[in-house]
Amino acid sequence: IQKPLEPVRLLTSVRNAIERWEEREENQRLRESVFTPTPRYPAAFAAFVTRSPAMGAIFRYVEAIAPTSLPVLVMGETGVGKELLARAIHDLSGRTGEFVAVNVAGLDDTLLSDTLFGHRRGSFTGADGPRDGMVAAAAHGTLFLDEIGDLHPESQVKLLRLLQEHEYRPLGADQPVATDARFIFATNHDLDAEASAGRFRKDLYYRLRSHRILIPPLRQRREDIPLLVDHFLIRAAREIGKAPPRPPRELTTLLEAQPFPG
Repeated sequence: IQKPLEPVRLLTSVRNAIERWEEREENQRLRESVFTPTPRYPAAFAAFVTRSPAMGAIFRYVEAIAPTSLPVLVMGETGVGKELLARAIHDLSGRTGEFVAVNVAGLDDTLLSDTLFGHRRGSFTGADGPRDGMVAAAAHGTLFLDEIGDLHPESQVKLLRLLQEHEYRPLGADQPVATDARFIFATNHDLDAEASAGRFRKDLYYRLRSHRILIPPLRQRREDIPLLVDHFLIRAAREIGKAPPRPPRELTTLLEAQPFPG
């Protein structure tokens, strides 16, 4: 770094160095996970009822990337367990803060900014006191933003700055606030297509997909259907205080023929 030191260049150089170090560490963990047939920490994935090899590969990948600070994009159809996987990443990360989940679908730019960044007293009509946003609530932890594909263009710009600079500006504040939260995003949209069509910023897409995980739908892992049948029958029987019924053999065959579109 050439003297005289420029604070912005110094901070950028340090941040880039940390990210490169994290990437090397991730690569080493990923190489090790390739030779591990099962997750090292299966308790972190206890919420998943599965024996699918595809899901096992995802679990091992999650174990490799969880300790880093880089963003994660979780993709998949509605109901495949995107938030469950985000919670598993947080549990394995070693972070001491909370897991904070926010569904951004339907939020306009102002409401999203207030929800994420908070506001100062008097920043708008009705702001009788200060309010910390969800980014502050996720300090030392993880902020999970669901339905990221529905984000308005104005909000996409603010999110890009948050990812690039690791800081944000509450409504009505003069100075930015730094954050060390880990960001995980989820969507059921095809962001490749959305970005190509100009409906989603390409620079934001490239930023938030540092790690991209696609969870397969149930129709692509039909070996999980017998496990799920038993799981839901036992849970239903427990709720009504009865012994679990024994399903007929043809039930699994019939269910395996279903397309499970959502």
